Order: sequence, then structure tokens, then C-alpha cells
Amino acid sequence: MGLFGFGRKKHAEEEAKENETDKAVDTAEDAETASDDSEENEATEERADRQPTADGERGENQGPWDVDDENIPDYDDYLDIGSLYLPFLQGIELRLKGNRQTNQILGATITWGDSSLELEAFAAPKSFGLWDDVRSDLMDANRGAEEQEGTFGTELILPVKVGKKILKTRIVGVDGPRWMLRGVFSGPAATDEGSEEKKTLDKYFSDVVVERGEEPLAPRDLIPMHPPIGPAERAKQAAAEGEIEDGEDSGESKAAEIPGKPKGPLSKTLETETQTTLRRGPLFSEVR
Repeated sequence: MGLFGFGRKKHAEEEAKENETDKAVDTAEDAETASDDSEENEATEERADRQPTADGERGENQGPWDVDDENIPDYDDYLDIGSLYLPFLQGIELRLKGNRQTNQILGATITWGDSSLELEAFAAPKSFGLWDDVRSDLMDANRGAEEQEGTFGTELILPVKVGKKILKTRIVGVDGPRWMLRGVFSGPAATDEGSEEKKTLDKYFSDVVVERGEEPLAPRDLIPMHPPIGPAERAKQAAAEGEIEDGEDSGESKAAEIPGKPKGPLSKTLETETQTTLRRGPLFSEVR
């Protein structure tokens, strides 16, 4: 009896030890799974919040800026084209890409020296950034595309055929709150790392201010633009709106109208074109 009783006790002790071992293994596996889930969640959150630039996070100490950023620079002297506020830079020219039938503006191109910068702002989801997906689509659709780390995080070098020539462009994307600003650099600003034109247009891109607006838009939809309104016109518009709010209509309501072709401080020439040399089609792989 004693041996039987001792054996049962010993078996019970061994069974208890096995149970404790199983529990320890399960606990370790659960901890490992939780760690993996935590890392995955952190990676997802990091992707959602990532807005890489050379000097820090977008909206903290470097642009492109959103109109609601706390540290946004004073953009009273910028040219307003709807979704974008464009800074003044001596010697640059602005061209607007538009549809002549609808009078819709589809993009803006800044030219400085032998380089150019094409700007477009697109609607993006609230939950995550758009640039990673767009960059992946461009890589899939363009065999010669190459990724590189640059001033604004992961950038794309993309050869584009213009006439009989093949030119290299540098495509940059920065994610903001519900928007993505895309810049297409060409000329020395695209390929010459030490050139003054690259430094200047990189700085110009980082100084742009984006206004997403409250209009419902699907992801990748172009955020609407309008003909340029200079600082003086905006000041008159603000004054007129202030007087109307106070119940004093001074008869200056015409200042609130968007002029068809105003002379802003941004450039010597303002044109509306059917298209520029860099079309949106080859740069975006989309199904409409």
C-alpha cells in the first residue's frame, strides 16, 4: 500500500511538474505571439505616422506643411492656387496645367534655371499614408524605376521619354493629414546631388503649404485647384468677407471673385497649358 500510495503521489508530482512545464511553454509562446503582434502593430502605426525627411518629421520642423500645423510658417505672401500655397522665389516661373474644356487646373510646374518641379496634391486615407503604395505601383509599372534614399525619405528615380530623349526624373512623395504631396523634379534638380538647383527646389518643395479642404474625395483623387490668387487679392477678399460679416457691404465683393489670370508675385509668366512634358498618365498606375 505504501509503495502504491508513494507511486501515486510521485505520479501526481510528476504530472504537476509536466503541467507547470506545459504552462511555462504556453506562457512563452503567448508572450512571443504578443511580442510579434506588438511589433506588427508598431510597424503599422509607424507606417501610418511616417513622414520621413532629412531633418525631422513633417509638420514639426520641416514641410511640406499643412494649413493646420502648429509650426507652420507665415504664408501670407504665398500664391494661392487652391490645394497649394506656393512661396515666392526670385527668378522662377509658374505654369499651370489645365483642361481647356472644363477650365479645371490639374497641376503646377515651377521652373528655376534648367530645372523644374511639378506639384500635385492628392487625397489620402485617414488611417495610413499613400506614398508607399504609389511608389510601389510606379515601380511595378516602370521597369527602369529605382528607389533611393534622399532629402524626403525614399524617393524614386524614373526615366521618362520626352521626344527622342530619355530624361531621368526624381519623384518625391510626402504624406500629410489626409493628403499626399507629389513632386516630380527634372533637370539638375533630379540628378545632380550637389547642384544649387537641387538645393533650391528641395527647399521650395519643403516650403509648400497644402490645404486639403473638407470636400469628400476618394484616395488618389486630385485635390481641386483654382486660378492663382495673389496676396493682395487675398487681403481684399479677407477684408470684404470681414465687412460682410459685420453687416457692412462696402461694394468690394468683386475682390472675392477668383480672377481668371491674375498677376501674382510668384513668376514673370503665368500660363494655362493642356499638359506639360511630364504627363500624369505614365507616372500613376490607376484604374478609373
